[in-house]
Amino acid sequence: MTRSPAAQSTATSAMALAVTNTMDTALIGPVAAPDLHVMSFNIRRRMTRPLQRSPDRWERRSPLIKRMLHAERPTIIGIQEALPDQAGFLRHAIGENYRSVGFGRNANRRGEGCPIIFDAARVQLLDWAQTALSSTPSIPGSTSWGNRTPRVAVDATFRDRETGIEFRVLNTHFDHFSRKSRTASADQILLLIATSSLPTIVTGDFNTDVDSLPHAKLMASGAIINTWDTAKLHVTKAWGTFPNYHDPRLDRKRIDWILVSPTITVRRTAINVTRFDGKWPSDHTPVQAVLTISG
Repeated sequence: MTRSPAAQSTATSAMALAVTNTMDTALIGPVAAPDLHVMSFNIRRRMTRPLQRSPDRWERRSPLIKRMLHAERPTIIGIQEALPDQAGFLRHAIGENYRSVGFGRNANRRGEGCPIIFDAARVQLLDWAQTALSSTPSIPGSTSWGNRTPRVAVDATFRDRETGIEFRVLNTHFDHFSRKSRTASADQILLLIATSSLPTIVTGDFNTDVDSLPHAKLMASGAIINTWDTAKLHVTKAWGTFPNYHDPRLDRKRIDWILVSPTITVRRTAINVTRFDGKWPSDHTPVQAVLTISG
């Protein structure tokens, strides 16, 4: 039987509803060495005055985020849009072994940030820095290229306690308004990657789809690849990563990515559309990947 596009869309949404209301079952869950479980997750900053019944209210979403992270237990998480108290909540929500690096994007180092949260029992933090995505990257809070708000990248170097392998993680959040800023930010991420020969993982909300110029520039460099394109197994469909509290759809943009050096093997990848009791943890969906970094 051939279905109309509308009927197919309805069927897809119904299928998503059927498979994503599975309470606290992990989509990937903890992994054993030498694999690493990496997640990129825009948690949605806490808004000051959301409507009483809004799905955006942090006090309603925070327990759902805790349930998701506690079930998945990623080794490393690149978080976007986290206010300082939200970052602290997330770090403690996953487990006692987790630590974080990164501060707010404003000049006073407060405000929204892109912290990297990691399992300190599995990986050892060797060094880290935070860079402004601007023409003056060493100046906190600086802006360039038409972005109205500061944008940053957090850059951390780790050693895997199980394998001894060292690697880098970059976590970022590109501007939502300025196309010029997103393109220039992609160039700046490539410059950061080029400063080291270590295998590199890049997590982020890039605020643009995979058919855009910033993605094309990153892929054309040869320095990194998109885990979705090279994974040996896709655990889920290619859901749009910004459902904005609506049913997941395949025709929405994938603006959240995990990118890696070509030498890193991508075992599995997923876009997590899990809801708890019918409610979303965030307006974005987490992107997850199981990676193996060779010595």
